[in-house]
Amino acid sequence: MSESTIWWLLAGVAVAVELVTGTFYLLMIAVGFVAGAIAAHLGLALVGQILVAAAVGGGAVAAWHWQRSKSPAPLPANANRDVNLDIGEPVQVSQWNPDGTATVKFRGANWTAVAADPSEPGNPGNFRIKEMLGNRLVIERL
Repeated sequence: MSESTIWWLLAGVAVAVELVTGTFYLLMIAVGFVAGAIAAHLGLALVGQILVAAAVGGGAVAAWHWQRSKSPAPLPANANRDVNLDIGEPVQVSQWNPDGTATVKFRGANWTAVAADPSEPGNPGNFRIKEMLGNRLVIERL
């Protein structure tokens, strides 16, 4: 079996493992393996192939890590609209209870709601769901 074939098999295994685990970094390593295969096709010695694969794969991982560190951190799942489609939906508070909670009708059921701003209870009106904590809606004024 030729050296390039081994590099191509390594790249295929890295892609297959990435598909199972969902780790995007393995795709960057697979790019390094492809670079090693191309280096083998170009006739570089094994040490040169390894150096090319390590440089390209490691550089791709470093570049991806740097790119991800620049982006803002995602919201926690209980406040992320991508995870929970109820976030941002409007609710109507007709009255606040003395303990700072309110019972609101949402999706045909009664929910316990708490205000995101502690000074808010006491003022009924239109609110929107900011996050969900267990079975409670955390709401803020529209």
